[in-house]
Amino acid sequence: MTALQWGGRFSAAADSALLAFGSSLEEDLVLAPFDVACSLAHVEALEGGAIVSPSQAESLRATLRAIEAEIAGGTFAVYARGLGVEDIHGAIDARVRELAGSAGEWLHAGRSRNDQVATTLLLYVRDRAHRAAALTRAIARVLVACAGHELDAQTVVAACTHRQPAQPVLLAFIFAAWSEPFVTAARRLAAIADDAARACPLGSAALAGSGLPLDRERATRALGFAAPSRNALHAIGNRDAALDLAHACVRAVIDASRVAEELIVWSTPAYGYVRLGDAASTGSSLMPQKRNPDPFELVRAHAAKLVGAYTGALATLCGLAPSYQRDLQITKSQTIAISEDTLAVLAAFGRAWESVHFVRERMEGTALDGYTIATDVADQLVMAGTPPREAHARVGAEVSRAESEGRELDASLDAHSSVAAKQTHGSTAPHDVREQIASLERELATLDPSTEPVPSEVEGLRAARG
Repeated sequence: MTALQWGGRFSAAADSALLAFGSSLEEDLVLAPFDVACSLAHVEALEGGAIVSPSQAESLRATLRAIEAEIAGGTFAVYARGLGVEDIHGAIDARVRELAGSAGEWLHAGRSRNDQVATTLLLYVRDRAHRAAALTRAIARVLVACAGHELDAQTVVAACTHRQPAQPVLLAFIFAAWSEPFVTAARRLAAIADDAARACPLGSAALAGSGLPLDRERATRALGFAAPSRNALHAIGNRDAALDLAHACVRAVIDASRVAEELIVWSTPAYGYVRLGDAASTGSSLMPQKRNPDPFELVRAHAAKLVGAYTGALATLCGLAPSYQRDLQITKSQTIAISEDTLAVLAAFGRAWESVHFVRERMEGTALDGYTIATDVADQLVMAGTPPREAHARVGAEVSRAESEGRELDASLDAHSSVAAKQTHGSTAPHDVREQIASLERELATLDPSTEPVPSEVEGLRAARG
């Protein structure tokens, strides 16, 4: 029995080196359980169309469940690697034919790898979008919890623009700001999971539909899709959901990278706002004193890597006609790599966060450095009737004199009164930050369905310690 799913029209064997070059088996292994689910649904379509008998259908189901157990147990990957097949789809088909005998020859009836791959990839997208959404929600919840704790503590820190001291803000305000993009990411990923369940390509065959009376509605229901895909040609070449997942994953890792960058800078002696615990630090093979924030540096590096991978996935599509082309194998591999890397990066970020210790005394002690209350002094002048430009110029001149004389501004304000003086919605004023936290908690509650399983990567995440 040949493991390849084609070959009848050829008079000579394919070059084994070129087959190996074209194989995506290693990248596909993660798709194995989804391909089994796809094949089980195709059995429903075959039985519903009376293409296979009930006994043949039951034999195929039992065989596929046995293969599912082999995949879960780790033995199937070893089997698949020994076949010399092009992809996971061919490996599973070969195993079905090996175990099910004559019934196994009917599994691929009316099906092309084109609709099989498109459907399997959508099942993968749905699963990984849910997992990534759970991770981003977990990170957001931890950050919001930290914001609530810091709101009670009223810790004030100098926030920066251009890496220069700007204005005093509550540390709680910063944590709330950091949580916002993770909430957005969770919402975006949940929408992608929903969209990936909209249209089922299975039954589209190679590109024109099947000449066999497949029961597409039955297969669609089995896989939890809303409806069969509308146009077979579009369905087999469409990778929108996969690219949407890749984009959302890259955005989420960029969000983590930006927070990681802040933590890296804050952990330097020049700032001293953060100290990393031993669990999330590394040392130097030469310099005994070093305490390096490697996990956060690697989060930053992974973000750059994933941007490149996503760009490659998009670029691969540019010259492709709207049908299946083998180039899409590369897009599939890139999407898988981006998704798996994202899950690892977000899990590592959450785990490293547990070892972050904030040095609040240092933050409070430097909150006025760099004349961070200058804007408040100007605001007081404006409220007293001074035109804004004149107020800006007067305070700027006073900052220059104070700087040259090595003193602080002559003002009745301190960092806490600066924070309390803010009056606009969304500000760093304590009452505003309290409402921001409450609003974030409400939104997270709507994004956290109790029926959705929690990936193991998010269990045990907790707020950073002081």
